[in-house]
Amino acid sequence: MKIVLAEDNDILRRSLSFFLESKGFLVEQFADGKDALNAIQNNKYDLILTDINMPGASGMEITQHVRKGLGLETPIIIFTSSGVEQTELDCFDMGANEFIAKPVSPPVLLVRINKLLNTRF
Repeated sequence: MKIVLAEDNDILRRSLSFFLESKGFLVEQFADGKDALNAIQNNKYDLILTDINMPGASGMEITQHVRKGLGLETPIIIFTSSGVEQTELDCFDMGANEFIAKPVSPPVLLVRINKLLNTRF
């Protein structure tokens, strides 16, 4: 299973990537939303994990482009440190499948990934 992980916090991105790779996923990491979008346009991924506030392109812009621009149904999980309910609702309206508040718990993330992908890692 191939995952895009777009997160500008280096420590979080690397730790989540390490955790997911230890569970058998292939993770491509991006610190910039535009770089993640370019990769999504040029490759096939099974899952997109993105922070909502990213340089280059936000998680909401990534979600909107994946759903409307590319017409892909790839599952998307958005991370945010925002506790604003409207932000969560907006993410779902854009087409996100899941919304996880930071700090992200790797075991909880894994359960949500397994649920979305109907797999067991």
